[in-house]
Amino acid sequence: MTDLTPGKLWGMRRMADDAGRFKMTAVDQRPPIKRPIATHYGTTEAPYDDVAGFKALLVETLQRESSALLLDPHFAIPRGIDLLSPARGLIVTLEDSIFRETPEGRFSSEIDDWSVEKIKRMGGDAVKVLAWYRPDAGENVNRHQQDFVKRIGEACARYDIPFVFELLVYPLPKDAHQTRDYVEMKGKKADDVLKSVAEFAGADYGVDLFKLESPVNAADVPGVGNEGADEVQAVFDEMGRLAGRPWVMLSAGAGKAEFRNILTHAYKAGASGYLAGRAIWLEAFSHFPDWAKMRSGLEGEATAYMRDLNLLTDAEAAPFAAHPCYGPEGASFRPKDASFRHTYKGF
Repeated sequence: MTDLTPGKLWGMRRMADDAGRFKMTAVDQRPPIKRPIATHYGTTEAPYDDVAGFKALLVETLQRESSALLLDPHFAIPRGIDLLSPARGLIVTLEDSIFRETPEGRFSSEIDDWSVEKIKRMGGDAVKVLAWYRPDAGENVNRHQQDFVKRIGEACARYDIPFVFELLVYPLPKDAHQTRDYVEMKGKKADDVLKSVAEFAGADYGVDLFKLESPVNAADVPGVGNEGADEVQAVFDEMGRLAGRPWVMLSAGAGKAEFRNILTHAYKAGASGYLAGRAIWLEAFSHFPDWAKMRSGLEGEATAYMRDLNLLTDAEAAPFAAHPCYGPEGASFRPKDASFRHTYKGF
């Protein structure tokens, strides 16, 4: 049984809505926003004001439908934090978007001059980290990735802040469909996703909330009730079993309809919500640099899509505190007496 410490419990509650379901919007993407803007200008780097301005627009327009927002320290926090309502949860990203590619696999690292401690000190409700992982990558690569995650999990335990862990499988240089983009790997194997989840579900990694990709290619997910759904559902069910704690779905660049289909299977398998970005705002972003059209798209179609996802989440997602990992009483504050101040440890 898992006992959430007071800081972790409070952070999990801050990320969720009043019913304990996660409706979270990702605004921390860097390459998926920077690259199209740089391409528009024909430059190597995207202008800071354009990237930060779009992230601020996302915070401004999408927070009303969100239980929490995921922000990065480069652009979204400096320009968007003043716009973020204190009634919304604040998740802060820690991993660098630039990874080291080798013939044996990818090496992840933290953002320079950034840490779990700083996220806690600035008032963050949770730390989010993405790690690229392939069970069949080189031994040294996987050991590095495992140690990377363990180190962050230990720091989150020390500072008593939830650890939101995102896993993505990726193509090795020898694979077809090689890409460095932050998109779903074409032709990915469900076993690679499931084995990755099984690895990081170990207690020594300290993960509190998994942010997981579909174990089946998004285009091949039929949605509950449609032809072929039972076979796909079995894979989602296994992923939920292996996670062993609350989990949410990421969109990984999936289309709106695809992502909704994914959520129907995830919720049936016990997921507690979503933490998604491009499925929500990519269409509006395609109007760059027409800021009026982007705002209109975010306030219109993107918001309507979130409302639809939220209705589905309300109806079918499992409240995180009711996850079986917390025992029959669910996630709750302990100890429920005056001994708390004596037993609770500081930094």
